[in-house]
Amino acid sequence: MKRTRRSLLASAASVGVVGAAGCLGGGGTTLDLSGVELDTGEYDCDLTEPSDPDLDYRPTLGDTDADVVVQAFEDFTCGHCASYKLDHFPVIRDEYIDPGDIRYEHWDFPIPVDETWAVPVASAARGVGARNGDEAFFEFATAAYESQRSYSGETLGAAAEAAGADPCAVLSDARFAAFGQASADDRAEGASMGVEGTPSIFVNGSPVEEGYGAQSIAAAIESEL
Repeated sequence: MKRTRRSLLASAASVGVVGAAGCLGGGGTTLDLSGVELDTGEYDCDLTEPSDPDLDYRPTLGDTDADVVVQAFEDFTCGHCASYKLDHFPVIRDEYIDPGDIRYEHWDFPIPVDETWAVPVASAARGVGARNGDEAFFEFATAAYESQRSYSGETLGAAAEAAGADPCAVLSDARFAAFGQASADDRAEGASMGVEGTPSIFVNGSPVEEGYGAQSIAAAIESEL
């Protein structure tokens, strides 16, 4: 049975309407999976290359057996992705993820907008999730997006602490792009599905053509419930 949409529409309207365009770029660019040199600052970490990262880890929220699956392709250095994650995703989470109506999956799609940070930050986020669980992944992602304009060893360490994760482990993941191959595989999958920019949202395999706004995503979800 479909829910009343009054509260949803009120919540979505409060964050505004966005167009279909985001950060544009296909999957043709060769990704740099070598990581990034980091100043660990106050964390004073001895960074070592992680061994055997779980490249199959998929950040997921909601009901894993739900009939409606939402896939979100994001680049951690895309400003539109920050807007989506900080302003629109919370509405979808409140209305559909937390009640268990959908399975929600994060997929990396490093365009990259910023070649220095796109893969390392994605690796840091995946490391948090693989070790600390899905909730920690999404908490780290939110904190990372909040500091998107000033990525550094210290800001990633702070995001790790906000998610209850070990800052030094997270910084090692970023330094060596430990999960870089997983990001590359995600991008290849996205490109095969027609992703040309970020954020790109799919509901049961179909793209949300109207953009990444909460209202557009909610309408696509409602049509599948």
